[in-house]
Amino acid sequence: MRRTAAVEVAGLVKRYGGHTAVDGLDLTVDRGGVTAFLGPNGAGKTTTVEICEGYRRPDAGSVRVLGLDPLADSARLRPRIGVMLQSGGVYPTVRAGEMLRHMARLHAHPLDVPALMDRLGLGGCGRTPYRRLSGGQQRRLALAMAVVGRPELVFLDEPTAGLDPQARRATWELVRELRADGVTTVLTTHHMEEAEDLADDVAIVDGGRIIARGSPEELCRGGAENTLRFTGRPGLDLDSLLKALPADSTATEQSPGEYRLTGTVDPQLLATVTTWCAQHGVLPGHIAVERHTLEDVFLELTGKELRS
Repeated sequence: MRRTAAVEVAGLVKRYGGHTAVDGLDLTVDRGGVTAFLGPNGAGKTTTVEICEGYRRPDAGSVRVLGLDPLADSARLRPRIGVMLQSGGVYPTVRAGEMLRHMARLHAHPLDVPALMDRLGLGGCGRTPYRRLSGGQQRRLALAMAVVGRPELVFLDEPTAGLDPQARRATWELVRELRADGVTTVLTTHHMEEAEDLADDVAIVDGGRIIARGSPEELCRGGAENTLRFTGRPGLDLDSLLKALPADSTATEQSPGEYRLTGTVDPQLLATVTTWCAQHGVLPGHIAVERHTLEDVFLELTGKELRS
């Protein structure tokens, strides 16, 4: 019997006045992995996530989260999910430790609060009112609130926005541990490196619709330039090199001693190049296979102009 997906969205529509924020979006999130939901400002990703969390009512379409309706079944669903909002959700005057202990008491088997605070670098500010925390501390407290109840599914909306590199890495490690424990994570982020590093699956949304879907490797492979670069002494016999390479290859010396090969770049081509260099007394330096990053793919799909 097929196991129910963690999130199932079909034909989702959400309008604000005359603006359609989400326009017939379809999304399925499998259990136990990390799904990154990417898009430029105004693409509809946060609205979609907030509908899945039960904070907004859709105008059309169906949404099931852990097999439940986020609105009609909210009392049954909320104990099973964790939610990290972009902002808010905490009383300004409450102390950080008090807020997290309050959240822990709402769950049957919460994580150890002091250990979680120490893990996220909050151990020294347990008595500090929320409004006096730094922006990074507020984000880390929001993350702790989302995971303290041991959720089956956690929604993280821009979890590392405003964090320093150390706190960002600690957050990434926590997400990896959640995945290892079988927790499903839906992550929205503007950090492409974050999505590329953490996600098993990436959905890129623009104009309220998903325009690309796949693992980071699949999406980046689709935009790969099939280019190998290496350095060596100037003036190498490229005609001789080309005779050793597959028929679809090209070779150019872009500047003295800097060479660019294109074609089917695979382990065999790399071995052929290094063997040819050895046979001709060439010591190649800085051999690199060019590959599009997730950011390259994102910009190709959504454009490079600024969004308001």
